[in-house]
Amino acid sequence: MSALLDIEDLVVEYPAEDHRGGPAAVLRGVSIAVQPGECLGIVGSHGAGKTTLGRAVLGQAPVASGSIRFKGRDIVALSHPQRRRLDEKIQAVFRDAHGSLDPAATVEAALTEPLRAEHVPAGAAARRVRELLNQVGVPAGAGQRLPGELSGDQRQRIAIARALTLSPELIICDDPLSALDPRAGHALLELLMEVQESTGTAYVFFSPDLAAVRRISHHIAFLEQGRITERGEGGRDIPVPRFGCEWRWPGPDPIPIAPATHQAARWQRFQQTTGRPRRHADGGGRRASGGGGGAVGSRPGARRTRPPQSRRPDGRSRRRRP
Repeated sequence: MSALLDIEDLVVEYPAEDHRGGPAAVLRGVSIAVQPGECLGIVGSHGAGKTTLGRAVLGQAPVASGSIRFKGRDIVALSHPQRRRLDEKIQAVFRDAHGSLDPAATVEAALTEPLRAEHVPAGAAARRVRELLNQVGVPAGAGQRLPGELSGDQRQRIAIARALTLSPELIICDDPLSALDPRAGHALLELLMEVQESTGTAYVFFSPDLAAVRRISHHIAFLEQGRITERGEGGRDIPVPRFGCEWRWPGPDPIPIAPATHQAARWQRFQQTTGRPRRHADGGGRRASGGGGGAVGSRPGARRTRPPQSRRPDGRSRRRRP
């Protein structure tokens, strides 16, 4: 089977900031291949070149050498009109869904825009929008809301729906879980897997989280300082254990706070062992220092940090007036 996306010896260079040195290479001879319907995970720390690689596939990075072939066609030197026609086949989901959505446009308008650009009738476009919202697990009423009225998880789901609008063959997922908490990120990861199984869309999934990449990917490549250093198999069919030292996703539940009775029992054992009484916050266990009614524990002549307090007849404290 021929690869859907085939990248060979890709080099991406950006000009030096001071214009005195040579160009800075961000990607150095990267070669990867993505088969139809599979997910290739790219693992790398921040600054390794993951976003640059995704931008190169989308035609948004300066390619110095190498080739990027989509369905056997080199897409590096495509003209702007040719690139626009390719957008319906290659889409992207970015880490900042709020920044990728128009804050002044409703969700329905954002999803309808690419359909209207392809001259889809209004009725068919409305049905497609309802289908997409149901597919990504967003209530149908969210179509009339603005992106700022949605949660971060819902905005990321809308970004996935917009990427699926024209039924692409490849989606670039640029660390789409980084802005979400672990529980929402895990749910979104499962959603991406369900979407891929139902649509057959191929993914290139970028993330610094190895556990998340192993969960969703069929194959993995490790990107370090602009180079592919290792390759391996993903864990798409491996269930995620709830606890474990190797897997960090979605992580164990937070440790609950011990109840008050448990804390009291700990203090009682401490007193029996050490013979020292517990010091309470009311100052009963503190040593009072003499001299002039100063603050407890203060040195003579030291600046008072708060005014002295006295007790009212009802037991409440009040500040003395100077």
